[in-house]
Amino acid sequence: MIERVRAVLVTADDTMLVIRRTKPDVPEYWVLPGGGVEASDESREAALHREIHEEIAGKADIIRLFHTMESDKERQLFYLARITTWSFEDRTGPEFSAEGRGEYALEEIPLSVEGLDGIDLKPEEIAYVLRGAIGAGTLGAGAVFWS
Repeated sequence: MIERVRAVLVTADDTMLVIRRTKPDVPEYWVLPGGGVEASDESREAALHREIHEEIAGKADIIRLFHTMESDKERQLFYLARITTWSFEDRTGPEFSAEGRGEYALEEIPLSVEGLDGIDLKPEEIAYVLRGAIGAGTLGAGAVFWS
């Protein structure tokens, strides 16, 4: 089974980092930073740190596993993390140089239901789970993990 890790990256300003994907002939959509767990990764968390470094040249503190989605072929693990530094210009992931992959643009959106409603976050299940956590007041920089 393929395993993927993704991060809900919350900033100190109560925003969330997302990647806007633009591909030819496909409606624009957004995803959370992350990617596949590789055999060389020591753990899922190590894979997530590697992906965050590759995709946004960032360093994050992983707080906890937030949500898991599973199908017959794939398991996606979504982690809640706080991020303080990132630089999209310094990204190093192999997907950025691959022909035909489209564009990857890092965006910071408000960590609010309105912020999520303004984008088409994929997969839809994680968008639904995030809306619920935000609505319940259990997700956000101030509510969860900034001191």
